[in-house]
Amino acid sequence: MDNPYVKVNPYKDSPLTALVIFQTDKAAKVSYTVEGKTDKTSITNSVKGYKKVHQVPVAGLYADTNNTVTMTITYKDGTTETKVLTIKTGELPKYVKNAEIEVTKNDKDKMDIGQNKLTLINRTTKEPFAIDADGEVRWYSTNYSQHTIEQTDNGHFLILTKKTVDSMVYNDLIETDVLGRVYKEYSFNSKVKSNDSNNAKDETTVIHHDLLELPNKDILATVNDGSKYKEDVMVQISHKTGKIVKVIDLKKLLPSSMYKNYKAGADGKIDWFHQNAVDYDASDNTIMISGRNQDMIMKLNYKTNKIIWIYSGKKKSSWPKKYRSKILTPTKGTSITGGQHGLYQLEKTTDGEDIILYDNNIDVTNGDKKTSGKYSQAVQYHVNLNNMTIDQTWAYGKSLGKANFTNIIGYAERESNGNTLIDFGFKNKGQESNIIEVDSDGNQVFNITIKNAASKAYVYRAYRLEFYPSGYTFDVNK
Repeated sequence: MDNPYVKVNPYKDSPLTALVIFQTDKAAKVSYTVEGKTDKTSITNSVKGYKKVHQVPVAGLYADTNNTVTMTITYKDGTTETKVLTIKTGELPKYVKNAEIEVTKNDKDKMDIGQNKLTLINRTTKEPFAIDADGEVRWYSTNYSQHTIEQTDNGHFLILTKKTVDSMVYNDLIETDVLGRVYKEYSFNSKVKSNDSNNAKDETTVIHHDLLELPNKDILATVNDGSKYKEDVMVQISHKTGKIVKVIDLKKLLPSSMYKNYKAGADGKIDWFHQNAVDYDASDNTIMISGRNQDMIMKLNYKTNKIIWIYSGKKKSSWPKKYRSKILTPTKGTSITGGQHGLYQLEKTTDGEDIILYDNNIDVTNGDKKTSGKYSQAVQYHVNLNNMTIDQTWAYGKSLGKANFTNIIGYAERESNGNTLIDFGFKNKGQESNIIEVDSDGNQVFNITIKNAASKAYVYRAYRLEFYPSGYTFDVNK
């Protein structure tokens, strides 16, 4: 412990982390604290179990700083030792450094930050990064990502990236951890081969907006299939073989008029659904999805692909008869979603479920024409399956008005203390991204603005995550 081995950025793509290795004569457990610059910005983590050989993954360092890191070694008899390290880091890269972060509110006593939580900035492109309550960057990956960086139950990240930053194609999905160690890699063809004669152009990405890890560790992803229709297919990818083991084509589930009558875009593709979210519920093997261009959310039985419910501004009478029993009826005062993003389930209830989403509130095809473009908001709904109704139970954003309207991207996340973190990602036509954390009464406790997002590197989603969570285990020998 007197002379530990310290390696900054051990896997070459996570520069604000370090690996510290040392031995003790007796079995001990280790924790560490990266000293913060201000109150409540220190990062503290613990390594699982009592050991004699210690491999300590350190996360949460500041850039271009001589970081003070205190190691605490606790033996089984309760005695402790400490070791203070100084860990030097380099400067931030251009596309992270040039993102101008302004903090106008950070009530740290009311924010959901715990001992090691940071706000992960999931960008539309370029390097993802994470900030503390002061807006200081405390983690980033040198892997360019597009839309997708998701934390799994074991504390790893699934990042959609590309092999070289100069490539136009994001066709590399990696499972990595906070240190940047890659555990698994799924590579996709740069060009999608298709037998469809209407295939207009090659894809720049196969996976596009969202993915998740299923309980069996397979990947469920929103994909393009190479046909003239895009962003309307999901696939399950085997984590063992990389092969496709299940396909869900939304054209086979929804009325043909929705896609046959939809106008093709400038790329020659028909983006009639534009799926931008998928959420899985292991308790009943169901998924919820969001289709921006239909202003629609829906729930499916994942085994049978049968529709459980649908909510949209499209009148029930205009649906073919076989769908009408699945259409949710909004209660009085419940908003119609428009161009929404980030749908996921909060919890099950005796009669249905509570869900949350980010409502862009833009009338794409079936939104609310009266309010479209006037505001965007985070919305919580209760779905009652007994009477097939949907009831708006909480919302925030309407009071901010047109200043926080975003016609694309965005996210809403419910935190462990009941707060909600909201990403107004395309504010002021993309000139800035505004991330706000509010309590259940709508009082702001955190407000930051990120400007100069570089080449379309807006904040696609913002997550409040542990760096690293209790499920994370690092072992250099495995």
